[in-house]
Amino acid sequence: MPVILLSLVLTLVSCARSANNEIPKAVCGTPVEPAITRLLVTPTEGWREYNRVDRAQSITAPCLISSGDDVILRLRFSWRTVATDLTYLAKGSGAVSGISEPRSVTSSYKTLIGTDGAISQAPCRTKSGNYFTLTLQLPKIKPGDSDHRGDIERFMRAYFPATLRTLGCR
Repeated sequence: MPVILLSLVLTLVSCARSANNEIPKAVCGTPVEPAITRLLVTPTEGWREYNRVDRAQSITAPCLISSGDDVILRLRFSWRTVATDLTYLAKGSGAVSGISEPRSVTSSYKTLIGTDGAISQAPCRTKSGNYFTLTLQLPKIKPGDSDHRGDIERFMRAYFPATLRTLGCR
């Protein structure tokens, strides 16, 4: 009997730990297939989301995903009255929108893909502006590591249009 009880407890702890490390079906309020998110990040100590984005108010804000003590994924939702120069943003040296080695990709939206993040922008008429810009940063990827560029592009091709749908752009 003690062996069965111990086995049951270990199974429950194992399941609870793996459930805590699972990637949710929505990231920062946007539905996205967990397998696409997993291309970019794998939480090792749980998935915690800090989200200050208020889609109804359309106020520029961050959403951070942490695992353990580390931020593993950073998104910035931004609304402006005029289009923003994405190259200028990407080459910025701050924690807000800088990405390494940005390259333009052919897309339905203006998009730059870097080695450690991406920036996309589209017309999106809301009460706070006419353009929406989404910045993705992956602080655990080394800036010169180009191995993830394709995965970053796949994520943005799925995540950005899904985010636009949640915003009710008109």
